[in-house]
Amino acid sequence: MDKISRRIFLGSTAAAATVALSPFIHIKESSAQTKELNLYSSRHYNTDSRLYKDFTKQTGIKVNLIEGEADPLIERIKSEGRNSPADILITVDAGRLWRADQAGIFAPVNSKILQQKIPSSLRHPKGHWFGFSKRVRVIMYNKGKVNPSQLSTYEDLANPKWKGKIVTRSSGNIYSQSLTAWMIAVNGQAATEKWCRGLVANFARPPQGNDTAQIEAVASGLADLAIVNTYYLAGLAESKDPAKRAIAQKIGVFFPNQKKGGAHINISGGGLIKTAPNRNAAVKFLEYLVSPQAQTFFAQGNNEYPVVSGIALDPVLAKFGNFKADITRVDDFGPNLSKAVQVMDRAGWK
Repeated sequence: MDKISRRIFLGSTAAAATVALSPFIHIKESSAQTKELNLYSSRHYNTDSRLYKDFTKQTGIKVNLIEGEADPLIERIKSEGRNSPADILITVDAGRLWRADQAGIFAPVNSKILQQKIPSSLRHPKGHWFGFSKRVRVIMYNKGKVNPSQLSTYEDLANPKWKGKIVTRSSGNIYSQSLTAWMIAVNGQAATEKWCRGLVANFARPPQGNDTAQIEAVASGLADLAIVNTYYLAGLAESKDPAKRAIAQKIGVFFPNQKKGGAHINISGGGLIKTAPNRNAAVKFLEYLVSPQAQTFFAQGNNEYPVVSGIALDPVLAKFGNFKADITRVDDFGPNLSKAVQVMDRAGWK
């Protein structure tokens, strides 16, 4: 597997752009001569390398990995146009998949394998993109300060009883935007804006940091509750660092909205680029991602929930318990992303 660092996407000058482009020119020339594909990915997990190596072992198809943040990757594919070497884009949030599709970079894939194995709520209705792993955005709580019987729904986080007790990411983060967009789809814009105002009033501090920072804030006693993706806590619990494991031991996981519709599900997924020079290899790779081996890598390697049924969960993730998942389609809440940003801005969610 050849890997090109995300650093190539950070240059802003014309000179930097020229330097950044040269690896892609090389990839396109070589891909015409050998059996390979070019993967643009915003997944930055070292464990994913096992996916690519296993795919190459099974198929003989070499994976050229180009890493970067999702939005710059999308813009690069757009700017490269018909000359793009990209075969596949993989990203880590439903909102970004929606944005990529709106940018017109995906081609439809008609695959019975993908249609049969991935639930309809986790894939584009016309095959423009597919979810390959699930992330659940839950309420995490300090075991020493909160009884889980006090918790119920995302909506209840706006209750004044939680004033000064909640931490979460900023409104600029795609996880926050996707959650709010989903809330608009479920409850309507007016109710969601009222919820946002109540939530902001209950913040223990201005939003800052990633999901791990929110867990640490709750463990330290700075806050009682956090809105976090489950795999962050599982990663701390399995860390070789005893200090990180100690943090995880203080935290409980609560799956909200179990009597209403289910917990909010986000996905990591990808799709075929419409100008893909290695289309057949790319489709094989997408289909490989729902194989038992690949789904196990997602589940065991990065503490994510598989999209295919029957795959064993990571042991720590399994201990969080069973839950009811909401089945609102991404294309039902994706259109609300811009509204979500406006709603959060008006509510004072920084």
